[in-house]
Amino acid sequence: MDTIIIKELEVHYCVGVTEQERSRPQRLQLTLEIGADLSRAAAADDLAHTIDYQAVVQRLKQWGEGKSWRLIETLASEAAEWVLAEFKAVSVTVEVRKFILPETRYVAVRLSR
Repeated sequence: MDTIIIKELEVHYCVGVTEQERSRPQRLQLTLEIGADLSRAAAADDLAHTIDYQAVVQRLKQWGEGKSWRLIETLASEAAEWVLAEFKAVSVTVEVRKFILPETRYVAVRLSR
């Protein structure tokens, strides 16, 4: 399986256990590892035969608008399902980093579908 990696994409989504925390978007980082067969794209040197990572990034930046989640686990799961459905990926791993606890650099969830 080949992999397209989008590393540490900065997005601003509403996520948090409390209503106050969800009241405004906060900075998150998303890392995606998207599994696909890239052999046809490589052989043809043709974007039509791969997953357009620029399109994934642009759509993800807008995807969270108007949504909110209590848990980054839910956000990661929904993002993974969306990438699989929208871009016809074979598999996806999503990591969501949240910068909320002052004693840590970040907290994160990573899941694969």
